[in-house]
Amino acid sequence: MNPAMKSAAGGGAAELPPGERSLIETFIGGAFSERGLSRNTLAAYRRDLAGFAAWLRRRGAALADAGQGDLQDCLAERMRRGYASRSNARWLSSLRGFYAWMVREKRAALNPCERVPSPRAGRKLPPVLREKEIEQLLEAPDTATAHGLRDKAMLELMYAGGLRVSELVGLTFAQVFPDGGYLKITGKGGKERLVPVGEEACEWLQRYLADARPQLMKGRGECEAVFVSRRGAGITRQTFWHGLKKLARKAGIARPFSPHTIRHAFATHLLDHGADLRTVQMLLGHSDLSTTQIYTHIANRRLKDLHRTHHPRG
Repeated sequence: MNPAMKSAAGGGAAELPPGERSLIETFIGGAFSERGLSRNTLAAYRRDLAGFAAWLRRRGAALADAGQGDLQDCLAERMRRGYASRSNARWLSSLRGFYAWMVREKRAALNPCERVPSPRAGRKLPPVLREKEIEQLLEAPDTATAHGLRDKAMLELMYAGGLRVSELVGLTFAQVFPDGGYLKITGKGGKERLVPVGEEACEWLQRYLADARPQLMKGRGECEAVFVSRRGAGITRQTFWHGLKKLARKAGIARPFSPHTIRHAFATHLLDHGADLRTVQMLLGHSDLSTTQIYTHIANRRLKDLHRTHHPRG
């Protein structure tokens, strides 16, 4: 096991310089005298702090210098390794207590944990389409028709960029840069992010804009929406969802399905192919890394299923 990954999980106290060990023990002693914590709780504090300190040391940093980015990176590493939300929440609670003490004792100016939310526990895993099912869905629209070409472009963009349905139907020409291969998306809370979408999605988008959209507009004038209905106005979520259900049936997808299922597939397939959690977080526009964590559970579950199915001793 990579030593840095091992120390992120806990332990690693023997690797610490005396100054860091002394700092941790001073905090532990204060926590015991002030709050009367149990030995088990104090041992968990010691283990969590020593592990984080060892992880930081391998990055050339120290406990007193840690920033919010260090906390998020270490938390992301724990998530990738499959630590449960409850375990990660306890780990973060240990660090919060330590850095609050550091600020009170004027040993640190800021508490790097203040804006790092605790991982949420107990979230239901969303249904995820396999890559073959996504391919079948992407092939379902009849691209010989204007409506089918529009639906094909929408599906390709949605899967290529992991877009929410509201982001997809709300696209305007000011947000689309097919020559550059990216979209400028305005997500929840008005937050903007740049989303790469790849050559194939851009090719289908350009085909739709050149061939299908003029047919749907039928000379009705200007409309800033990229994707339009037969009435020449921006397509609604309901219209898109209604058409998507028909395409899912045509593709032979029988499992629970919604437009958001495609976004889930985007994130899970990225992780399946080696993307790191922080990158997926940025592409999805999640402000909270723990929101993205759910996809690691999906990927892990699928790996177990593959092992059980194909390994001779599965």
